[in-house]
Amino acid sequence: MFEIIPMTHSSRSFWSPFREMDNLARAFFNEPFFYEKAQVRPFKTDIRKTDEGFVLEAELPGFKKEDISVGIEGDVLTVKAEHSTEKEDSEKNENFVRIERTRSSYERRFDVSEIDVENIGAKYENGVLVLTLPGKEPVTPPSRQISIG
Repeated sequence: MFEIIPMTHSSRSFWSPFREMDNLARAFFNEPFFYEKAQVRPFKTDIRKTDEGFVLEAELPGFKKEDISVGIEGDVLTVKAEHSTEKEDSEKNENFVRIERTRSSYERRFDVSEIDVENIGAKYENGVLVLTLPGKEPVTPPSRQISIG
């Protein structure tokens, strides 16, 4: 019987030539392939409906307010968070064995076609970005009489 087995981090028991090539490159260059460096990951988001519209809560722990940008283009709201860390010592030691720097980039996009984008509110506290998204007032077409000819 044929079965589909999802590939997760814990189910790496099957041989893969691509994984072997990746391991070889990691061992040779002592760093991950380029696609892992440029990876943009999503972040956890909760959206709840309120009487006025919606509240979006995005978990972004470890980021400063300056690292987060929220923008709107057309009917798409984009939340981006980027930061990099560098460990600096007060004493420069030229005999270091390894120095590591990290760069994290997160991005999510949301449809805001039913949102009053002029009145969106935002605050960032304790690693959680909270966006208040008021709903648009429903537009009803004006009523009129049509003459029969």
